[in-house]
Amino acid sequence: MYKVLVTGAGALLGQGIIRSLANSSLPLEIVAVDPSPLAAGLYWAKRGIIIRMASDPRFLEGFEAVLDAERPDIVFVGTDVELPILARNRERLARAYGSAIVVSPEHVVEIANDKYLTSRFLRDNGFDAPDACLPGEEGEFITRYGFPLVVKPRIGARSVGVRVVCSHDELQQALSKQTDAVIQEYVGTEAEEYTAGTITFDGKCEASIVMRRDLRDGNTYRAFVEEFGGLNDAVQRMAGVLGAFGPANFQFRLQSGRVRVFEINARFSGTTPLRKLAGFPEVEMVLRRVLESEPIRQPKVRPLVILRHWSEIGVEPDELIGVGR
Repeated sequence: MYKVLVTGAGALLGQGIIRSLANSSLPLEIVAVDPSPLAAGLYWAKRGIIIRMASDPRFLEGFEAVLDAERPDIVFVGTDVELPILARNRERLARAYGSAIVVSPEHVVEIANDKYLTSRFLRDNGFDAPDACLPGEEGEFITRYGFPLVVKPRIGARSVGVRVVCSHDELQQALSKQTDAVIQEYVGTEAEEYTAGTITFDGKCEASIVMRRDLRDGNTYRAFVEEFGGLNDAVQRMAGVLGAFGPANFQFRLQSGRVRVFEINARFSGTTPLRKLAGFPEVEMVLRRVLESEPIRQPKVRPLVILRHWSEIGVEPDELIGVGR
């Protein structure tokens, strides 16, 4: 029996990890943690535990108390905000509590979290990423690329704060609303947007999947799975250079056949359970690789159209974790 701790039980990502472990062929005990007792994923697990917000100065202290009490075999991170903290402390936590923390090295997390560093990393390594600049450098940038352009937070997720601007006035308005923005070349169209998942260990991407997607509110709500051989080759090359520990997510558009990656996430993705439906059980693949040293083999994905929908869970008021107790 393996004990698996999943953070972010109230987030789409954390919930996707928990759902991906359902019906595993391995005997698993899942412990879910989240700052809110109203996080649905807490009630899908064997045990739910309330922890502090990652922004709380005492987050790490409280998280270590959970590791000490639970001694999980492996930890999967289900929110972006926890990644830098756990990346910085991964080796120490593993030694102290005997838990494998599935999080990439600190520099990989930094590259992925910061959209400007993402662009620089990809372009510096010869990949065809959209160009980007910082506020104050937009004059030459506009001369080179014209409008439209994209303004987004340097650190952000789920398209929050992202604006497409079509004039100097719109650009200045967008910049006035962002304290730490990046300006990015606009590429491709929404009809040719893709999300890819990769699994990398020791600098080698061992498996990947690419899905074309439709977005709603920054999240994938329809996905179209095919083999996409050439696109998989492209993201595998990028993943190998990035050097994540385990999962990474690449988001891109096609433009005249060119793969234009505009975002990297050094983690699993909100589309992780969708990928499992298509025959790419990435969470269990990583778990088996980390805990059992089982080699990862590229699965043959199933061509599929995936339609996403809401679901519900009912919790009795007196069963809410940590409330009124």
